[in-house]
Amino acid sequence: MGSIDKLIRLAIAAVVVVLYFLGIIPHGTLGIVLLVIAGVFVLTSLISFCPLYTVFGFNTGKADEVAEKK
Repeated sequence: MGSIDKLIRLAIAAVVVVLYFLGIIPHGTLGIVLLVIAGVFVLTSLISFCPLYTVFGFNTGKADEVAEKK
């Protein structure tokens, strides 16, 4: 997972959390689901791995990082 991908995920998670606590995102089921997704974004950013990328064959890392993993 590339650094830009990580930053985008963290930014989206931060926006969701702020909107939730400001009351813009409702505190019902939708809000909880969005918070869980935000948590997944933060977790995958911290560990630099997204299981869905493996399933679909995506790679947002640099070419050097890809060569090292092979």
